[in-house]
Amino acid sequence: MLLQRILTAIVLAAVLALVLLALPASVGGVCLTILLCAGAWEWSAFAGQSRAPGRLAYVAAVAVAMALLWQLAARNELLVVLLWVTLAWWVCAFAWMLLAHTRVTRLAAGVAGVLTLAPAWLALVTLNFSGARGPQYVLFAFLLVGCADVGAYFAGRKFGHTKLAPKISPGKTWEGVLGGFVLSAVAATGGAAWFDLPAAGFLPLCAAVVAISIVGDLSESMFKRAAGLKDSGRILPGHGGVLDRIDSLSAGAPLLLLGLTWLGAV
Repeated sequence: MLLQRILTAIVLAAVLALVLLALPASVGGVCLTILLCAGAWEWSAFAGQSRAPGRLAYVAAVAVAMALLWQLAARNELLVVLLWVTLAWWVCAFAWMLLAHTRVTRLAAGVAGVLTLAPAWLALVTLNFSGARGPQYVLFAFLLVGCADVGAYFAGRKFGHTKLAPKISPGKTWEGVLGGFVLSAVAATGGAAWFDLPAAGFLPLCAAVVAISIVGDLSESMFKRAAGLKDSGRILPGHGGVLDRIDSLSAGAPLLLLGLTWLGAV
């Protein structure tokens, strides 16, 4: 399983880098849209949709939300407001997990999916079209949360004892969280040098992105557990579904865009 997981990750990383760095930004935008719509298809199962018509209707609802956010974000001042509202949603999601993780209805799960996926799409696509370095910022977002996931996985396997959230995701540990922060710090340090951004602002931003990405990961676990699912799908060998790979990113991308806006990078 570990070998399968690694091979799948290598292939996905290569395809992602090719799409974002070698092809026009418009192609990257289309691929990001397809990726988030695939995530919406899987999320529809959390909302109790098991048949194609219901699942397609849910994807359409998320797509409409994406289009509305894109129209609103055309004004830069509204983009910042939308990103702050998204951050507020993740604070609420964190409180939800702490205080009422067993209280998940199908309707609530469906609404949560829209609040998660549409702003994530907006953040990623906005980054992608933010200039010559836009696709690089998107790739860095994937790299940062990917390093956090990899560091958490291996540190958790080697040193993990103290459970992070045993009632939501029993396999995650605080030792894994620490390992994720360590490896992502390496990526963040390299990113600060590559993008020529001040480390004093960029490194804390990356740490905050990693922290909120953990909330995104746990929130998907909460909805999967409520729906009686182990994985969101089976399309990615060794990983599960698309959501199992972008859950952390869905929470982290809006905060990264907000921080880069504050730093004047986009």
